[in-house]
Amino acid sequence: MSAPFTRLRRLRTTPAMRRLVAETRLHPAQLVLPMFVADGIDSPRPITSMPGVVQHTAESLVVAAREAVAAGVGGLMLFGVPKDAGKDAVGSGADDPDGVLNRALRLLRDDLGDSTVLMADTCLDEFTDHGHCGVLDGQGRVDNDATLPRYESMALAQARAGAHVVSPSGMMDGQVGAIRAALDDAGFTDVSILAYTAKYASAFYGPFREAVGSSLQGDRRTYQQDTANRLESARELLADLDEGADMVMVKPAMSYLDIVRDVADRTDAPVVAYQISGEYSMIAGAGANGWIDADAAFDEAVLSIARAGASIILTYAAVDVARRLSERLLG
Repeated sequence: MSAPFTRLRRLRTTPAMRRLVAETRLHPAQLVLPMFVADGIDSPRPITSMPGVVQHTAESLVVAAREAVAAGVGGLMLFGVPKDAGKDAVGSGADDPDGVLNRALRLLRDDLGDSTVLMADTCLDEFTDHGHCGVLDGQGRVDNDATLPRYESMALAQARAGAHVVSPSGMMDGQVGAIRAALDDAGFTDVSILAYTAKYASAFYGPFREAVGSSLQGDRRTYQQDTANRLESARELLADLDEGADMVMVKPAMSYLDIVRDVADRTDAPVVAYQISGEYSMIAGAGANGWIDADAAFDEAVLSIARAGASIILTYAAVDVARRLSERLLG
């Protein structure tokens, strides 16, 4: 009789066998592509710290969005990049119907309809001249309570522009409840809220600052979570769910897989994880230098995020990963 442990080897013998017994399965529809649309550019502008990612014009945004939908990607997360001259202390461009983000939302909703899930980043940082996610008080600190009405107004503008999902990412206490009440009062009861539940003050956001032309001086550690904390995410989760969040996010993903698992174990709501700019750029940059197989590394990284408990994954590699997944599904 063979030793009992040999049965482990027998379940790895062929690709077909490995597919049959795979414990984690990923589908293209679980992927969301973050996209940047910028004012004042005539052609797509490469983001130097994020190989393969660009700031889009309105025209190139539509083309790229159609490609993502055709590849089977489940959703699009949109970020607006205004001109520096359009920024001010309260982020007026965020809720301006003619602001870059809301124009782009209308454009994509008109073009794509309900063929994808259109998500909008609901935060002021791209639109403020100080680069913080909220309005500041007289001492230059983010004023949580004064920021909530700005989030309400921004969420309403995004809903009117066609967003299926608004995504408050600023980590203000009470942001989900304030937005839910504003949406419901205005009749947008079908618009979902993706809560950035566990958003850590990470060093891996660096390339994103270039992507959105951030004006930030200093850091966001007074309102984003401390990287040392784990149980704090459970408290954030309870608060967001109590306030009406439809989906909850962990960000970053790859360095916080323990948090992804914790959140998934504590809720039956969809758990979203964001492979952020620095995590993406490490793989893309290493691949561009020939140090690793970037395609294989992205596939492995995204699968590991799903294995940790995420049911939806934001990644800048979404289109390429989706195409490879589709090829395997068809094969």
